Amino acid sequence: MEDTPAKVVLILEYDGTEYFGFQLQARRPDQPTVQLELEKAIYRLTGEELRVVAASRTDTGVHAKGQVVSFRTKSLLPTRSFITGLNHYLPEDIAVTGAFKTDGTFDVRSGVVSREYSYYILNRNTRSALQRRYTYQVAQMLDVDSMYAASRKLVGEHDFASFTGNFGNRIRTVRKVIRSEIEKKEDTLVFSMTANSFLPHQIRNTVGSLIQVGLGKMNVSDFYDMMNSKKPGLAGPRVPPQGLFLMRINYSRPFGEEN
Repeated sequence: MEDTPAKVVLILEYDGTEYFGFQLQARRPDQPTVQLELEKAIYRLTGEELRVVAASRTDTGVHAKGQVVSFRTKSLLPTRSFITGLNHYLPEDIAVTGAFKTDGTFDVRSGVVSREYSYYILNRNTRSALQRRYTYQVAQMLDVDSMYAASRKLVGEHDFASFTGNFGNRIRTVRKVIRSEIEKKEDTLVFSMTANSFLPHQIRNTVGSLIQVGLGKMNVSDFYDMMNSKKPGLAGPRVPPQGLFLMRINYSRPFGEEN
């Protein structure tokens, strides 16, 4: 009788600049994705052709500091070897920062309590050679206090249809936002948002509207009215992906055993 394959959970960080998101592209399986590179590295380490499951399917150009993925393997390697071995085979813009062995009931998707994202805005009139891959530049000075006040309106359980596309009745657009705030760090504004889950492009559309508030093209009341209108597609304009980072996935219980 064959041994039951172990379930391994990995914590990943990656620079998403060169990738068409995390997930394999069904129509173009050869397109570079984080999943493709990770599965290639797992094959080179274990000799197994495996599929990984991710807690969040980040879009093209989006980065991650705390992506969580899992896979089942017959390999008897200790968890520490998954970290060192996979990092040996992965490209430099993807890194495994943690590895755990967990029981078969742990699910990286259904077990999620909340997801944390941050979006970085470079608020200065000159471009940056060093931050261009990780921030979105807005040259005109932004009213951070007004943006903060608008961001606080998002906290709680609301229908966020205005912050995503028109999906008809195909998806439920009510989400619970636990944290929403913006702070200034020198010439960079950091918008942070934690929710039980997110709608497609919700954060990038939200940041686009907050920038409109910061530019004085929309006030806090206008922002609140737009949110309450529940009309798809009102928020924006959608900001580019390079400023967005998946920071952390939160679970109700620990992953499992770490070596």
